[in-house]
Amino acid sequence: MLKLIPALLGPELLSTLRAMGHGDEIVIADANFPAEFLGPMVIRADGISATDMLDAVLTLLPLDQFVEETAIGMEVVGDPAARQPIDDEFEAIIARHEPEKRYAKIERFAFYDRAKKAAAVIQSGETRLYGNIILKKGVIRPQG
Repeated sequence: MLKLIPALLGPELLSTLRAMGHGDEIVIADANFPAEFLGPMVIRADGISATDMLDAVLTLLPLDQFVEETAIGMEVVGDPAARQPIDDEFEAIIARHEPEKRYAKIERFAFYDRAKKAAAVIQSGETRLYGNIILKKGVIRPQG
């Protein structure tokens, strides 16, 4: 346990977040996501919701300032304009941590293709459908 670090962020995940560079991406995936065979390292977070994990990760991870899409969810198959209840929660968490950033969504297979190139996939215990989000890491600016 460490001060100011959410307890649900384990050592492996903390190391991964720290090692990521500007523009690298990490996926927070739901329990149904095909994480194990995409390619990136999988960090298990069974029993933790995707929204709780997003909130914890964004306490440490800055989002990219140089691109529009830095927090990207998965569109509903067959209805790309549809919204799931989890979308509202993702948006509220992002707004709380990074008010100038917006939540976007992309097609399912485009999401998978992008996830294949991620630094890691955090496989949460999220059972709500479409509880997946990709985060693009930004930079920490010098103080003063």
